[in-house]
Amino acid sequence: MARTFTKIGKQIAIAVKAGGPDPENNPALRALIANAKRENMPKDNVDRAIKNAMGKDQSDYKSVTYEGYGPHGVAILVDTLTDNTTRTVGDVRSVFNKFNGNLGTSGSLAFLFDHKAVFTFKKKDGLDMDELILDLIDYGVEDEYDEDEETDEITIYGAPTSFGEIQKHLETDGFEVTGAEFTYIPNDLKDVTPEERETIDKMVERLEEFDDVQTVYTNMKPE
Repeated sequence: MARTFTKIGKQIAIAVKAGGPDPENNPALRALIANAKRENMPKDNVDRAIKNAMGKDQSDYKSVTYEGYGPHGVAILVDTLTDNTTRTVGDVRSVFNKFNGNLGTSGSLAFLFDHKAVFTFKKKDGLDMDELILDLIDYGVEDEYDEDEETDEITIYGAPTSFGEIQKHLETDGFEVTGAEFTYIPNDLKDVTPEERETIDKMVERLEEFDDVQTVYTNMKPE
């Protein structure tokens, strides 16, 4: 849980530096606060992260995605937020080397993943999803969506470049946005044996131990 709060804190720092500390005028920050609430991050932690981001001595974090092949030909993307790229690339490369992988150049695996903006919101009574999707089609929102009957929430996927427009549309329509983020979805899944899956899982776990690492994606076929 603490590592999740640290990750969100870094994301908040970037959002505040880019758009200011007022959530009402900073859609990215507003979305992150919703994510923090979803992860049960205390409000004091959120407020502290915003305050710290406004300090002159705070480090400037950069978003860097590393990509390469792990063992058994599985493609791996490593999303990071770092204030020291030399340290971060060294950490990531060490794990790839340990597991006999190969860290590639930026963009080398882009063809294997689709970059998406993901929004989760509370379902409203009488909601016509076909109509909502039609309203959002200009923002690259897909026809397919996920519905969680237990939480009564819906998740949609759209173009990353339309993140702000999608968020604004949902909020203007009165939806309670409970999650907003970017993700990579593999478009070419690779079959692996149980033994190979165990090795890849260990590699992912090792990468996720680094504070700079936000999320690790693979094109390994789900069980």
